[in-house]
Amino acid sequence: MARFNTVFVGAEGRSSHRLSYCLIAMILLGLPLAQCQLEKLYVDETDMHLLVDETHLFKLIQIGEYNTTLQVASQIQHADIVQFVPPVVDMPGFDKPDPTMKHTYDICAYGKSPGHSEVTFNVTPAGFVNLDTVFLRVTVMHSNAIYVISYIMGWIYFVAWSVSFYPQIFINFKRKSVVGLNFDFLALNVMGFTMYSLFNCGLYFSQEIQKEYFNRHPRSLNPVQLNDVFFSLHAAFATLITITQCFLYERDDQRVSMIGRGILTTFGSVVIITASLGAANKIAWLDFLYYCSYIKLCITLIKYVPQAYMNYKRKSTEGWSIGNIFLDFVGGFLSILQMTLNAYNYNDWISFFGDATKFGLGLFSLIFDIFFILQHYVFYRDADEKKYDLEAKA
Repeated sequence: MARFNTVFVGAEGRSSHRLSYCLIAMILLGLPLAQCQLEKLYVDETDMHLLVDETHLFKLIQIGEYNTTLQVASQIQHADIVQFVPPVVDMPGFDKPDPTMKHTYDICAYGKSPGHSEVTFNVTPAGFVNLDTVFLRVTVMHSNAIYVISYIMGWIYFVAWSVSFYPQIFINFKRKSVVGLNFDFLALNVMGFTMYSLFNCGLYFSQEIQKEYFNRHPRSLNPVQLNDVFFSLHAAFATLITITQCFLYERDDQRVSMIGRGILTTFGSVVIITASLGAANKIAWLDFLYYCSYIKLCITLIKYVPQAYMNYKRKSTEGWSIGNIFLDFVGGFLSILQMTLNAYNYNDWISFFGDATKFGLGLFSLIFDIFFILQHYVFYRDADEKKYDLEAKA
């Protein structure tokens, strides 16, 4: 019992009681007393979520036996976040090892403080077992309610951003005109979402690219989920519908500017060159997808500038849907609020401020949304109202 007592040093009374209950549960479940070297070793879960002061039992599973006694020790990245009991699992050897025998060992994880921590394992003596794929990602959080709220917010801003394309499509259809809608914005937007779709589809559907990714980041999760794929493809499709309207409805002399064409040509050249290098095996296809994502980030930074400048020149926001802006604002605001809640819940403010790209892009979009709202309701409100009255009288 001395080994377990050292684990409890510094824990509060409530924590000690929780760990004691966990220890009793382990005794009742029965830790195997005589285990050994393995042809295969793994844990029954690789992603664990705990509340502060919560305990959770997981299993270390051994397939096959050996005649050498082994000790498997947990190597916790941040010992102040999570604690394992026992920290070392003994696997005694067998005189007649059975290579097909399965043994399980119960280990209790205790959440000490909020945060993220990776856990790997060492085997003594070394050289018997390959533990490259034996690891855990542990997340300890303040509140499960905050986790649920954050999850719901994620879906709300996903829906808001997805729907945000349709007010512009509707207003174009209603007016039978795209006058006031900047074509540079549309051209940059469709290219940006095409690049984003390539990145998401490549990482989600291609096993070869996934293999490249996990070779570089062996303990990471795939950063692309199905909703990312759906959103990017849907956004590209909705933007194409808007572009189609530009050929069908009144547009005056509007066209993509020379500056816009130059930017698109530059980005297109980067795509062609990097894709050619990928086809020639000079760079990995994963790197090609990264270049696509960088183009998307650049486009997100500049795509609103042409529309804002056009509104300024015309002293009007007519033809530019304010509904699109409101939905985009809701999505961006909830995205940043979700980042803030997650940073608090996991005490992970370093990631919040360290992810300058996501935070910066979200903040930049909010600033432009606010600027468009001011243009519509403050700067050019009188001009738009007068024009509307004149058209109504006519």
